[in-house]
Amino acid sequence: RIMRPDDANIAGNVHGGTILKMIEEAGAIISTRHCNSQAGEPCVAALARVERTDFLSPMCIGEVANVSAEITYTSRHSVEVQVNVMSENILTGAKKVTNKATLWYVPLSLKNVNKVVEVPPIQYARKEQEDEGKKRYEEQKLDRLETKQRNGDVILPVINPEPHTVGYSQSSLIHLVGPSDCTLLGFVHGGVTMKLMDEVAGIVAARHCKTNIVTASVDAINFHEKIKKGCVITVSGRMTFTSNKSMEIEVFVDADPFVDEPRERYRAVSAFFTYVSLSKEGKPLPVPQLLTETEDEKRRFEEGKGRYLQTKAKRQAQMQQAAQ
Repeated sequence: RIMRPDDANIAGNVHGGTILKMIEEAGAIISTRHCNSQAGEPCVAALARVERTDFLSPMCIGEVANVSAEITYTSRHSVEVQVNVMSENILTGAKKVTNKATLWYVPLSLKNVNKVVEVPPIQYARKEQEDEGKKRYEEQKLDRLETKQRNGDVILPVINPEPHTVGYSQSSLIHLVGPSDCTLLGFVHGGVTMKLMDEVAGIVAARHCKTNIVTASVDAINFHEKIKKGCVITVSGRMTFTSNKSMEIEVFVDADPFVDEPRERYRAVSAFFTYVSLSKEGKPLPVPQLLTETEDEKRRFEEGKGRYLQTKAKRQAQMQQAAQ
């Protein structure tokens, strides 16, 4: 579809959340279609995880986004989907790849939202493809478990924070989940949640550097629990790490059952977003150093630095391999 002004920021760059929402919709369509391809219990595919997603090139107002999806692995109860996004300038015909993403879905029964149904297997061209897919499946399963175990943090307001501190830029958004946000089963579309997360992360980044900002990448997004229609969700973001040219922002979503639910607030989604600061000409700008004040902030900064260095080393290795 064509990108319109309400899809973009004031500089004309399409929001990362808009692209993430389109990616998730493509994944949901192909996964639901596949899981209902054989006789069995009708189901809807629900997003469980998005692997690291890099925004390779910005997309602008007036360009056409082409989103394609392919199922690359199935386990007994999950589906791996690879999604590619390409932007097209319809005036010049120029095309470029903007995103590549890997998503994991689980099929939930239409009759019982808490029941995960079995996934029809796919045919692999080579045995190695199945082995590689199984390895990715085991890795993401372990990472999801580890992420859920460290999800006890909350963001508290800070009185009169100093500029460039964590408290100065942290932000929260409160949203009542309505019918238009939800699937046929009455829980929130993963793409809707990701768009809200990107919006909050973008506010944090803009508050920190006071410039135009764009999404550079999103670390793994883990969907720990479903969010039902009628819940009030709080999307919170805080700066965790800055390098010379990038900012890492931790974002998590807490759900408060609001209607006919005795349950307490729970952590539903968590992720790390990375942003870069841009000049009016679209060139990278230096990012102000994050000032850490507490021991927890210093710990999170070092953890973010570790993720940054790991990603940088992986990217350099890929470039060297491509050059050979």
